[in-house]
Amino acid sequence: MSLTTILLILAVLGVASFILARSRALGSVDGDARRLHSLPTYYGLNGLLTAVLPALGLLVLWLVLQPLLLERSIAADFPASAVPEGSTIGLVMSDVRRVADGLDAVADQDGLSVLDLDALAATIQDGGTALGADLTPEIVAAAQDYRGARAWLGGIMVVAVLAVALIGAAIAWRASDGAFRARNVVERGVLVLLIAAASIAVLTTVAIVLSMLFETMNFFRQYPASEFFFSTNWAPSFSGRGGASELGILPLLWGTLYISFIALLVAVPIGLFAAIYLSEYAGKRFRGIAKPMIEILAGIPTIVYGLFALVTVGPLLRDAIASPLGLGNSASSVMTAGLVMGIMLIPFVSSLSDDIINAVPQAMRDGSLGLGATQSETIRQVIVPAALPGIVGAVLLAASRAIGETMIVVLGAGAAARLDLNPFEAMTTVTVKIVSQLTGDTDFASPETLVAFALGLTLFVITLGLNVLALFIVRRYREQYE
Repeated sequence: MSLTTILLILAVLGVASFILARSRALGSVDGDARRLHSLPTYYGLNGLLTAVLPALGLLVLWLVLQPLLLERSIAADFPASAVPEGSTIGLVMSDVRRVADGLDAVADQDGLSVLDLDALAATIQDGGTALGADLTPEIVAAAQDYRGARAWLGGIMVVAVLAVALIGAAIAWRASDGAFRARNVVERGVLVLLIAAASIAVLTTVAIVLSMLFETMNFFRQYPASEFFFSTNWAPSFSGRGGASELGILPLLWGTLYISFIALLVAVPIGLFAAIYLSEYAGKRFRGIAKPMIEILAGIPTIVYGLFALVTVGPLLRDAIASPLGLGNSASSVMTAGLVMGIMLIPFVSSLSDDIINAVPQAMRDGSLGLGATQSETIRQVIVPAALPGIVGAVLLAASRAIGETMIVVLGAGAAARLDLNPFEAMTTVTVKIVSQLTGDTDFASPETLVAFALGLTLFVITLGLNVLALFIVRRYREQYE
């Protein structure tokens, strides 16, 4: 049974529980709603929440734990002698999952164990499922076991979820009488939902940090931290389990900061000046046209910016500046990616700064002008200091977006990891290498793959440092008003 079908059944059970609980509550007082402790709707909502929420909780927990436990069970029974040389059980289990998914797409599943393995592999790959290695009888057998166990556990899951929903509906129906404090129960239930919703962001952040931290620790057990942080060479090799790899972060970090710096040099002045003009000088008619036009830039996909950098900006900079000055002959460069990324970041700085500037009380403007200050002096000495925290936040948002950008860098700056001051040379960033290290069939036990988590954690620490620095600047230079 598909997940959509289960959710539809739960919705039907929830509606039925709502109607039955409400009807029983009214029936217990002979239809006189004034004798009920709560409004009839609260009794129905109690039936709905009691039937649906525990079942949904069980469903989510089952969907999270089942793949982990199932894969661990199949991997434990997989013969070690059947693991190909140079591979790991993790890669083998990836193929087992692919074969199991491919077998689901094969119409005739009779006698799969005796079919020609090459024909079976071709049939699975024709269905859109790629295999990482040659198909073996052990993998086919494990895939069949995986499919069978998955189907069996899926059936148990459906029965368990529906049983919990029915039990919850029965409990709510039995409790629905005139003396039952349905409103209090529903409000507590909604409060729990709100607390759970508020906790999701915190728990997600903690989970992300812990996952990166644990995998980074595994990486540093296999690769020296000193070489990672201080080596100037980036040359991963997927042969030799890290022995032939050079995984120094400095070239990637330099490219990230270099491109982001150029992007901010473009975005911050243009965005801030545009915000000041739109909020303090422009008329309502022009502002109503210009601001939406600027914000359209934020809705353009980054792949479009990347193509613009590759096809237009890169060749233009190469032919007009780099080649005549002897600075390079490549259309992919730091300057190309930085300029295009800066254009992309303009609406982030402009729109947020404009909103913050408009939030400055008009009384402050009037007081400054009344004391004889000009409009430009008012902007410099009153409005901008008052709006500084918001402006710093806008710049930080732009900086975070620049550090995390990937597509523009791939198409505009290339993929060369190097330390160079020439802005017309091709370079790359941390995010690009994270993608490249996790692309394809990866072995999550090798340092060449685990380095992606170390790179991600490094970016996280850099972003955290930027936030702390911004907080210090805001507290140090923010103007205080009574």
